Amino acid sequence: MEEVIQQQVEKWEKTKANRRKVDEDRRLTVITISSQAGSNGALIANGVAEKLQFDYFNKNLIEIIAERAHISAKLVESVEKKRLSGIDDFMASFVDKEHLIPELYLKHLMKVVSAIATHGRAVIVGRGCNFILPPELRFSIRTIAPEKRRIQNIARNFNITRKEAKARVLQRESKRSAFVKRAYHKEINDPEHYDLVINTAKTGIDAAVNGICAYFEYLRGDESRAESAGREVSG
Repeated sequence: MEEVIQQQVEKWEKTKANRRKVDEDRRLTVITISSQAGSNGALIANGVAEKLQFDYFNKNLIEIIAERAHISAKLVESVEKKRLSGIDDFMASFVDKEHLIPELYLKHLMKVVSAIATHGRAVIVGRGCNFILPPELRFSIRTIAPEKRRIQNIARNFNITRKEAKARVLQRESKRSAFVKRAYHKEINDPEHYDLVINTAKTGIDAAVNGICAYFEYLRGDESRAESAGREVSG
């Protein structure tokens, strides 16, 4: 884990000088992606990161938080899972005689997300990160899809029955909503909290990736790259 953290820091240091001139007039360098369970938000986020050559933070964010808190990543992951049922219901877990209360988890989460935003050029998935960063620093996206399509996606991706997939979709949605409401006092499904809402059943993954990149480059003022990405969408 220490090697992973060190590699990320070294990467930031090596690219900082080159990025400074390009990004000094473009404060918008972070993309946050929130998704309905089964709407393929993580796949789209990964595609956007690859296309823009941005750092991608998903499950590895758990490890970074653990490193900052100087505790076991396994413990942080347990908080990640239990926090979705509502922080008030969470009783501190213990690993190697150490515990992480939800408030401390959020404190470290905010610090890590702020650090990522400082270095910029990053795509961050989930955890309500759009509520942590100010609007001028992030481009926030919400991916959605009809429940039927999301159940199909989950059943296919995890090789489970439709009944099992439906239960998983409903459970994840309930937990994510509870966490965002408790942690940020926001409604996760309110479209006003996002700069762009995409129905992935209509666009598909590739078109969603290209569309996001085109819009993002347009907002950053890079019209040539936006037009190029736009042509890929229409093509």
